Amino acid sequence: MFETLGSLTTSPWIYAVVALSVVLDVFLPVLPSGVLVITAAAAAAAAGAAGPVPVPEQVPDIAALLVIAATSSVLGDMAAFRVARRGGGRLERAIARSRRLTLAQERLGTALARGGGALVVIARFAPAGRSVVSLGAGKTHRKVREFLPWSALAGMAWAGYSVALGYFGTQWLGAAWLGTAVSVLALFAAGALAGFVIRRPSPAV
Repeated sequence: MFETLGSLTTSPWIYAVVALSVVLDVFLPVLPSGVLVITAAAAAAAAGAAGPVPVPEQVPDIAALLVIAATSSVLGDMAAFRVARRGGGRLERAIARSRRLTLAQERLGTALARGGGALVVIARFAPAGRSVVSLGAGKTHRKVREFLPWSALAGMAWAGYSVALGYFGTQWLGAAWLGTAVSVLALFAAGALAGFVIRRPSPAV
């Protein structure tokens, strides 16, 4: 998989693929958007450290990658927010069938109502957390001004973390494949930690 992604990073379509993947993974959490961002950042780092070794002419620009990943994250969040806000029996039935989604949705609504939007940022790193947050915020009819700033902060935090992992991981470890592999593990570790924080019961008041 890393070889396939590595070849994609030398394509001029890399930015479009990153943007599409990040937008859509709010609806399809199985898409490897984080892995793709890390791999593209690792390719940029490897090209910068190559010295006299020939590198492909088309490598991702790290600043453009960061902006595209963060912006696409917000756009995907808002698309899911709008879909859920408009309602739909199919969505409600899907959420109702899952006790975890139902509990997460209830907790999200309470947290946002109390100004606890930091949950949006934490959930951005958890597996499927972004989907639960965006759809849940829309379904509970949170106001855009309550959700959008936290979605933007979450997108910037996630994009910054993913890009930094791939870029600095490759610089420190000296090999793009090794930097990518270690960085992906670090991304999954952050996701596991975020999932634990979200699932942890709220303290009694």
